Amino acid sequence: MIRYVIDASVAIKWFVPENPEEPDVPQALALLDGLKNGDIALYQPAHWEAEIAGVLVRISPANAIKKMVALRALAFTCVNDTTVYATACNLAIRLNHHLFDTLYHAVALHTIETTLITADYRYFDKAQSIGQIIRLCDLNLPGRT
Repeated sequence: MIRYVIDASVAIKWFVPENPEEPDVPQALALLDGLKNGDIALYQPAHWEAEIAGVLVRISPANAIKKMVALRALAFTCVNDTTVYATACNLAIRLNHHLFDTLYHAVALHTIETTLITADYRYFDKAQSIGQIIRLCDLNLPGRT
């Protein structure tokens, strides 16, 4: 089983796949399929669901509740350790970046053999040298094109 952390920039693509302004939707949907099939395990920070809910209420208010129910039905492990928050704070300071984004990366850094997948390329550019992070557009899942 492959372990990932995905940030809200990736997960939101699951809920608006028809939006032509959303790039890399096939890669995001492949992640969702892998999660549902048990090929992928997700490890997520505690704020993940709230961040996605905030976006859904803004971009899809009529369907936000239904989509949140679907999200909450997915299997993932919530990582909420003090050491993760300490690392996220250090990353936020070091990279001059928002804590909510660095929390995803900190979860990956504290979870064995886990990589953060992001479609937030501004964060990626700042954080790639730290490791355990890839861009969604570069994702190549085994057995998928």
